[in-house]
Amino acid sequence: MRVLLQRVGQASVEVDRQVVGEIGRGLLLLVGVEPEDSAADIDWLVRKIVNLRVFSDAEGRMNRSVLEDGGEVLAVSQFTLFASCRKGNRPSWSRAAPPELARCRFDQFVAAMSEALQRPVPTGVFGADMQVALVNDGPVTLWLDSRQPE
Repeated sequence: MRVLLQRVGQASVEVDRQVVGEIGRGLLLLVGVEPEDSAADIDWLVRKIVNLRVFSDAEGRMNRSVLEDGGEVLAVSQFTLFASCRKGNRPSWSRAAPPELARCRFDQFVAAMSEALQRPVPTGVFGADMQVALVNDGPVTLWLDSRQPE
């Protein structure tokens, strides 16, 4: 499972010109699922994300987590995080999980994140054509991969 994490001043996602999810200060998570992902991958990512110290403390150092800072989280499914651009000019999506499995794992990820934060996590609409707007704060953008924990 992969997550592209962005610290944001605000973020929203629209489907058919209707806002379906939005947050103020917090984290925008673009989430990709591959077939081998399991509950262990979800657990590792959720623990890592809620505890990452990417928000500033009183001294201006990135020393506070989204939990400590009271920030919000918006999660958006994005199968393109598993694109392969090795051959030719058209990306291959063969490493991405099939939609039924990806939806299940994404929903499990969102539920686990909501439980860890003790509040709902807004999302986009799985499989829809979405327009994501954000104000990247910093910018702070991190790449997390449960198969390559660093």
